[in-house]
Amino acid sequence: MAHLLVTGGAGYIGSHCLRGLLRAGHTGVVIDDLRAGGSVPERVRGAPLVKRDVGDPAALEELFGRYGPFDGVLHFAAYLSVPESVAHPLRYYRNNVAATALLLDVALAHGVRAFVLSSTAAVYGQPEVQPISEDTPLAPINPYGASKAMVERQLADVEVAHGLRWAALRYFNAAGADPEGDLGECHDPETHLVPAALEAVAGLRPALDLFGTDYDTPDGTCIRDYVHVTDLGEAHVRAIEDLLAGHASGCWNLGSGRGASNREVLAAVERVTGRPVPLREAPRRPGDPPVLVADPARFCADFTWQPRHSDLDTVVATAWDWLRHWKQV
Repeated sequence: MAHLLVTGGAGYIGSHCLRGLLRAGHTGVVIDDLRAGGSVPERVRGAPLVKRDVGDPAALEELFGRYGPFDGVLHFAAYLSVPESVAHPLRYYRNNVAATALLLDVALAHGVRAFVLSSTAAVYGQPEVQPISEDTPLAPINPYGASKAMVERQLADVEVAHGLRWAALRYFNAAGADPEGDLGECHDPETHLVPAALEAVAGLRPALDLFGTDYDTPDGTCIRDYVHVTDLGEAHVRAIEDLLAGHASGCWNLGSGRGASNREVLAAVERVTGRPVPLREAPRRPGDPPVLVADPARFCADFTWQPRHSDLDTVVATAWDWLRHWKQV
């Protein structure tokens, strides 16, 4: 079994990945400074939590010296809001790009053999062909997507120079919660559609802002591919295990392969909860493409993976169970 470093492991996706790694018998250590709105220490169970900034070189050296050697790194520590990246691009380049270069430098010096990056469909921008395959040219339209594309290039160059095996997992819209009901999404403030709609249903916000109703889509709202966070966690486990066993490096899409419009998501929320979603129609947000749907066939074939929990009603139902557990609503 592998000994692994999980950066950002107290966050939403990182904590679900950590749970998957521990269930598979691996050991792990988490580094997370907890400054992101969705990072909470209660999510880290079964692994030491180092409350430091992954962009702090002294903190990284201390971490690797105390808890290493690590066989691999799974890297989730990044900023991820598209609108915020448009408003504060340098913040994203410092945290997502420069800090990752530092992490790679320290990891190489301490003998790490494999690296899995939490990447994003935002590297593709607004592709004309849907669903999106890995052969689609990279053309990010916001600093968030650009920052992830830059890190992917870093990894490719580092492999040429140093032999580090790597996987960039470009996932689409992560959603849902662990089926056990004790681990889920709790950003502050919450900007993602599924939990924000559930907060509106539960009376935790006055209404849901529906950003953009005039897109060139069947119902005028954005279409996204929702992949359950537990499926993402299992995919990261497969990726790090196979890289350590000698699998070739590269970039892969992670999604369900199905698109759902914002209005279809809201219909699922109402269907699952039995309650209407209080709604305010709002203008489009800058940097939001109209349609993003994955073709995940390459990852499914290369890593023998299937998204088992990613139908829309399961995504919403697990998120609703989590919200009721977390907020006692």
